[in-house]
Amino acid sequence: MKVEEINHVALLGAGMIGHGLALHFAKAGYQVSLYSRTQQTLDKAVESIKSNLPTLLQGQAGAEDEIQRIISRIKITRNLDEAIAKAPIIIESVAENLKVKQDLFKELDQMCPKDVILATNTSVISITAIASKAKNRDRILGTHFWFPPYLIPLVEVVKGKDTSNETMEITYQFMKKAGKYPIRCLKDVPGFVANRLQHALWREAISIVEKGIADAATVDDAVKQSFGIRIAVLGPIENADMAGLDLVLAIHNTVLKDLETSPNPSPLLKDKVKKGELGFKSGKGFYDNWTPESIKRTRERLTKYLIDYSQRQQSQQI
Repeated sequence: MKVEEINHVALLGAGMIGHGLALHFAKAGYQVSLYSRTQQTLDKAVESIKSNLPTLLQGQAGAEDEIQRIISRIKITRNLDEAIAKAPIIIESVAENLKVKQDLFKELDQMCPKDVILATNTSVISITAIASKAKNRDRILGTHFWFPPYLIPLVEVVKGKDTSNETMEITYQFMKKAGKYPIRCLKDVPGFVANRLQHALWREAISIVEKGIADAATVDDAVKQSFGIRIAVLGPIENADMAGLDLVLAIHNTVLKDLETSPNPSPLLKDKVKKGELGFKSGKGFYDNWTPESIKRTRERLTKYLIDYSQRQQSQQI
């Protein structure tokens, strides 16, 4: 299969990631089949897509007509056969449950021609384990998107133990053509690439709070007002080369022995979860004052930043 031949994408699961992917691929010009077992989920997905598009296309000439064109490319269905019938690539975003995914991929492997690519959007489950019940495991791989997938460019293209190089390359090139920023994860490890980096930072951030070195707001300010500013344009490995690896080695000889190395979640984090202090969900987490208004402001601030970032990236590509 050639990348140029892919004009239709089947998305299984219409939750936060699924409907966001439908928006992205339809906006990129692809025909999309969006599948869910429940009509309520599909209706909510379409409603969310319609509510997000005006903001994304704000200020663009002919935005109203473009919204209608994008919506027209998305076909919702509760029939799995119908969803996958015309799609050369199928992306699964159903429940984050190993057995559910294993059974689904076994079924898809039996239903689809052998050249159809089967991708899972899992963020933590082993791609190899998900593919284990299928016969044609060479065409199964991971495509880990970040929320919201129509604004966050990255997709991690993850190689399972049996994934073929051809499947990896076709998927990588397709994602690139569809307007995503793909990276290759060549080993099926927990957290892939980006989540390993993210949670390494979170572990140390929580440890600093737990040990009384600084409070939660100070930790966040330390990131947002220092390396957080430059990290979008200068990654950690580039930064190490810029600083000089001799300096990096000297710093590591001093600081690494004092950083958090526990293989287990923080006792402070476990205690907060036990108390029901879950953050936005409960109004209290590491911060004590999450009100509906402050939650809304925080979400809006993030969305505005991501839209501005996306528009800047697009303008640089023109």
